[in-house]
Amino acid sequence: MTSRDPAADDLAHPTLNDPPRARLLELITGIEPWDELERAHLRTAEKWIGSGAPLYRVRRPATPATHLVSYVVVRDPADGRLLLVAHRKAGLWLPPGGHVEPGEDPWAAAVRECREELGVEAVASPLTGERPLFLTVTRTRGQGTHTDVSLWYLVHVDAGTITSYDQGEFDGIRRLTEEQLLQEPYDILDPHMHRFTRKLRHVQTA
Repeated sequence: MTSRDPAADDLAHPTLNDPPRARLLELITGIEPWDELERAHLRTAEKWIGSGAPLYRVRRPATPATHLVSYVVVRDPADGRLLLVAHRKAGLWLPPGGHVEPGEDPWAAAVRECREELGVEAVASPLTGERPLFLTVTRTRGQGTHTDVSLWYLVHVDAGTITSYDQGEFDGIRRLTEEQLLQEPYDILDPHMHRFTRKLRHVQTA
């Protein structure tokens, strides 16, 4: 009878010796899928993380071709409106956010992006805490096409405190109720924005 080699096990399971990877896998497995598409995206993300593939963008515009993103869905606790930005490169209205830095916790990335792009401090929503509500795997469009594995975080920010935004990346900002957002055409929004909004409505009434 041959004994198992622990070192070989470590190679077969890259998360064992990689705390950020293990943390990411823990976050993803904690997401309750909203629909079959999210279920499929979660399976894809788990396989990607477990494969040992690089997780973080290390060189612009798209190296490696698949990398981790934190989205920040800003909700005003007073009126429930959601904030979207007009992203110049994407040509779409979508939540603020950006690439997670090597070794950075995805929630820390969400807080950083909120500060950098909107000039405000993110406060975790009581609905989710510092955990993502939603996950998507999306092929981007335009120059530097790549695949974003995006964790969607819900944060509370008083809209009155947002007095500026990153004009280098965005052409404008909008605040919409959930109902207004769901009436917006699919083709001007992040392709998963309607699905996120429906999941958020469900979580609030569950």
